Amino acid sequence: MPFPDASPIDPPPAPAAVQPPVLRPTLAFLLAHPAHFIALGAGAGLSRLAPGTAGTLWAWVAFLVLDPYLSALGWGVLIGLATLVGWWACTVTARHMGLADSGHIVWDEVVAFWLVLWLVMPAGFWGQLAAFALFRLFDAVKVGPMAWADRTFKGFGPRGGFGILLDDFAAAFCTLLVIALWRF
Repeated sequence: MPFPDASPIDPPPAPAAVQPPVLRPTLAFLLAHPAHFIALGAGAGLSRLAPGTAGTLWAWVAFLVLDPYLSALGWGVLIGLATLVGWWACTVTARHMGLADSGHIVWDEVVAFWLVLWLVMPAGFWGQLAAFALFRLFDAVKVGPMAWADRTFKGFGPRGGFGILLDDFAAAFCTLLVIALWRF
């Protein structure tokens, strides 16, 4: 079974077992399960102010730290593995939080922004900043493909975990499309 904490159908908990949702995760919640640590971006998702932006900033810094050590193939493999691990982590964390897509789950921003940076590099600071601003805009506004992904893949279980990631990959696609048209 690909997700140890979820059954294939993943029914919602029985009404008597329903816990109140975790509206703002704490350090204890972050450290309570490896999936929480990953999904909350190693703590970036604990930010009280704009956790998605904090997660994207964390992704940017992590990219700049890792980039000298990774080839293009290495980035492709890392992004692929981070997507698969993130799918699991987002699924488990959303279920434990009792929220289908908490804004504190930021691994989706991390992986999607790594994809953007991987494909726009080498870009200078201003190009990276433009990519950051475009990505945050598309992720926040949720129009077109982002809205479709956000609407279509909601819920708990693997489908919901996939949906958490999918709308950010759609935002990454739109960001890359605008940058490509701008360079054209």
